[in-house]
Amino acid sequence: MGAPTPEQLADESRRLRNVRQLVDIATALIMQSNLTVDDAEALVAGVRARILALFPDGEGAYELIYASRFRRLIQEYALSRHPGVVIPFPNRRVCG
Repeated sequence: MGAPTPEQLADESRRLRNVRQLVDIATALIMQSNLTVDDAEALVAGVRARILALFPDGEGAYELIYASRFRRLIQEYALSRHPGVVIPFPNRRVCG
């Protein structure tokens, strides 16, 4: 097998950039959005599927590089239950 062509290198670079963006966005959402564990896991499953669509032979690399990071983020930041219920203010009677 010969050296990769410039087009192949450019394509791989584009796919890697896409993976970095996906991981960065998912990481920020998990850390900042008060997602439940179920929602965070669904997000990660979607990111994993997209990464594997970009790199079909990349399952081992995904497990090695990203799976443990996402697992830690979910344990640290995701809510184990739905966020608290918003309690409305009581109706106030206006005297007058």
